[in-house]
Amino acid sequence: MKAAIEKEIPGAEVELIESGGGVFEIMHENDLIYSKKNTGSFPRENDIVKMLKG
Repeated sequence: MKAAIEKEIPGAEVELIESGGGVFEIMHENDLIYSKKNTGSFPRENDIVKMLKG
């Protein structure tokens, strides 16, 4: 996911923070844009890139 975001959005700064319990969240400018805990599924790379590109 990190590589896909960095490839599609030049200059993007992606930080991975380890966690436990199946948590996978994506934040953009302090806003939660995706939560695996809330949706119950892991996101597809292209969906996240589309969200980030707006």
